[in-house]
Amino acid sequence: MKQSEFVAINYPYAKSVEKLKGIHWAAIVAQYALETGWGKSMKGNNFAGIKATKDTPPDNKQLLRTKEELGNPNLKHLFPQVYSVKLLPNGNYLYDVDDWFMKYESPEKAFMDYADFFFRNARYKKALEVRHDPFKFVEEIHKAGYATAYNYSTVLKQII
Repeated sequence: MKQSEFVAINYPYAKSVEKLKGIHWAAIVAQYALETGWGKSMKGNNFAGIKATKDTPPDNKQLLRTKEELGNPNLKHLFPQVYSVKLLPNGNYLYDVDDWFMKYESPEKAFMDYADFFFRNARYKKALEVRHDPFKFVEEIHKAGYATAYNYSTVLKQII
């Protein structure tokens, strides 16, 4: 799918979330583009890579392979399956793992849960204060720990 097609398909959902929750649509679409490889991987309508919790009902979660960048090589116990752990040049460790992610019935439910996720988690308070500015919002969600990649907000800003 072309990037312009990806944006055209997802813009109405993101704009709806912006209208209801105030999170700028460009931040949402950028995050979805990054997390899905511009629409190449959207398993279970989980466009934003939102992880399931221990309380998530079995029908609403899926086990998927992912990569996590962490500062400690001894965190294998956090994941159901670990394929490898490699030391990166920046001193962090790249984990190739299986982990539990949310699964949604529809794109609409996924987009709304994406917004609600930030309101449910107090660590994103600063991000919500700047949710109308897509650049500041992605900086703040990254600082709050949304993703483990050291350059997550930089890449999102480039997409925006």
